[in-house]
Amino acid sequence: MLGAMRSGATLVSVLLFLGRAVGGDAWLKPTDTDTEDCFCHLTGVLDDCFCDIESIDDFNSYKIFPKLKKLHERDYFRYYKVNMKRPCPFWLNDGHCSINDCHVEPCSESEIPIGIKAANYNKEVNAEELQDCEEANKLGAVNSTLSNQTKEAFIDWARYDDAQDHFCELDDELSPDAEYVDLLLNPERYTGYRGWSAWRVWNSIYEENCFKPRSVYRPLNPLTPGRGDDDGEPFYNWLEGLCLEKRVFYRLISGLHASINLHLCAKYLLDDMWGRAKWGPNVEEFRFRFHPAETKGEGPRRLKNLYFLYLIQLRALSKVAVYFERSIVDLYTGNTTEDTITKKLLLEVLNETKLFPMHFDEKSMFAGDKKEAKTLKEEFRLHFKNISRIMDCVGCDKCRVWGKLQTQGLGTALKILFSEREIKNLPEHSPSAGFQLTRQEVVALLNAFNRLSTSIHELQIFKMLLTAKR
Repeated sequence: MLGAMRSGATLVSVLLFLGRAVGGDAWLKPTDTDTEDCFCHLTGVLDDCFCDIESIDDFNSYKIFPKLKKLHERDYFRYYKVNMKRPCPFWLNDGHCSINDCHVEPCSESEIPIGIKAANYNKEVNAEELQDCEEANKLGAVNSTLSNQTKEAFIDWARYDDAQDHFCELDDELSPDAEYVDLLLNPERYTGYRGWSAWRVWNSIYEENCFKPRSVYRPLNPLTPGRGDDDGEPFYNWLEGLCLEKRVFYRLISGLHASINLHLCAKYLLDDMWGRAKWGPNVEEFRFRFHPAETKGEGPRRLKNLYFLYLIQLRALSKVAVYFERSIVDLYTGNTTEDTITKKLLLEVLNETKLFPMHFDEKSMFAGDKKEAKTLKEEFRLHFKNISRIMDCVGCDKCRVWGKLQTQGLGTALKILFSEREIKNLPEHSPSAGFQLTRQEVVALLNAFNRLSTSIHELQIFKMLLTAKR
């Protein structure tokens, strides 16, 4: 604990020095009540669950964040395949970024580990081709050292069609327009993407997909200026009138939006003089997006929704641990040493998620009348799938990559939460036709959770910065 306190103090000193080095304290002007106003409501038990924020903070800081940081740097998790040329299915995309950092540089073919590239072929070859080593090597499909069990798993993935279980519109990985992106070289941070294009994306998400009652006239989209007089906590009475499933849906989307905004505040372009960009936390931007005075009292609620989203994905990881604990599941890149280390790190993360004592109870959702529950679940799935399609309308390339990844990660978490029976029946030493995860889903799931873990970590940094300036 003492070491952690010293580390935190050092971090604050570095951040304060960074702020002064790039132009004084212009980016760090909190009032004496900022810390209290921003965080006094960010405490206690979350709505619709039995977990408190303080427990999540401690668990994330000491159990999860350090391990996830190491995991997402491994080769298996750093390369994400995405089609940036898919057109927006809803409107003509006319958005653009205001700074060059919006651009995404795809990886060259030579940069991608052979085992990751092979996964695309695995989905297309049939059983006879996989048994033919010469043909498999020619395609680069599998390494000759792969076990028969692993080959059978590839065959099973090729046959497996779980489209009805997908909560996301998935990119076609075999499309010639799909390219790998190195997530470490293209981090999520401020790009200057805002205005009409960004507003339209979030407006479509909130107004058309978040189960907003017809009786509610005020826009849900936080980016909408002048949203009327019925602001603050009283406005959210309508939310409490919804069924649990629809409340959960809204909180997930709001939490995702809050997490994305936190990353933009924490990795802000502080200075770009002489072609040397300096990135760091911008407290003024944080206040603008989350302070009660700037958000008409809504900022703390948005941050609570971030914690709620964290709980949902934490629960999904704890449930899917048994899937990865099987010997048949390899995180294959073609480098045996790398793959062994990666799986060990993943299992360490998953073991920690299983030990968390206050998980969200997903069994409370879609309960009651089976027919009504089935209809509601399908409506829930289709609304989220539609949101994943809206990600193709994001005008900023880097924002689109991370938007697609994080929605796919959340969609994968939802798929896991509502596949309990299939996961329970997983065979130990053979493939399962009942439940499978593609590499893209695995990469999105863990990277999306890493983003949430990082958001909560960044919240602690902003709290320390605000406290240091009081």
